[in-house]
Amino acid sequence: MRRFIAILIVAASLGLWQVSSGQAPEKVITIPTRPGITQRFLYLAPEHPKAAVILFPGGHGGLELSQDGGMAWGKGNFLVRTRQQFAEQELAVAVVDAPSDRQRLAFTGGFRQKPEHVADIKAVIAWLKQQHNVPVWLIGTSRGTQSAAFIATQLSVAEGGPDGLVLTSTILTDHKERAVPEMPLEKIAVPTLVVHHEHDGCNHCPYRDVPFLMKKLTGAPRKELITITGGESRGDPCEAFAHHGYNGQEKEVVSKIAGWIRFK
Repeated sequence: MRRFIAILIVAASLGLWQVSSGQAPEKVITIPTRPGITQRFLYLAPEHPKAAVILFPGGHGGLELSQDGGMAWGKGNFLVRTRQQFAEQELAVAVVDAPSDRQRLAFTGGFRQKPEHVADIKAVIAWLKQQHNVPVWLIGTSRGTQSAAFIATQLSVAEGGPDGLVLTSTILTDHKERAVPEMPLEKIAVPTLVVHHEHDGCNHCPYRDVPFLMKKLTGAPRKELITITGGESRGDPCEAFAHHGYNGQEKEVVSKIAGWIRFK
């Protein structure tokens, strides 16, 4: 028994616990992007991924990742808490933090539709392709959809942009920043999946406005809306454990997204 405990202690100290428990090991990666600026993200991957995904949390987007993988914010966010499930679906995963010049309150607020954000994520896309040589998709949730959608309107695949796009709990109305349907979505020329809960109670994400979003995706060679029902809604309707964050339906939603990405 003492020997077994000793093995566990050594494994934990070497960062091997996640491997022994069947999870993909996680690493914190920091890469240079713009002059003097770096982009940090949490990276995990199965041995032979079929594709890679860049996950954009909602809210202010400032995870404040430490070098050992700790987060000051965002652990409960839908895309953050399901990152291992995406890896289990044969996908390499990068969960992006705010860049080094946005590591203070507001974080990505007012930044998600800026050229600098596009440049930072373009560098992450390139890094993932160097690691795996697989298609790279952007997945945003809530305010993260404003990042993912905007970047997809600004960069074609030939320009180093994403190979596909997934929007979950999309921001459909917004009085602070441009909502996703107000962007030039006709420029998006990659497969696009929209996932939305029928009873999303967030006032920025009314399900009744989803058809307008779908109509604007005229350039996508393949598009689909997956409507989610059921589950449990707790707390603020715009937060992660309401229908807005697919509480109780995480495996179902991740499986549907991953299956759509892998489909050719």
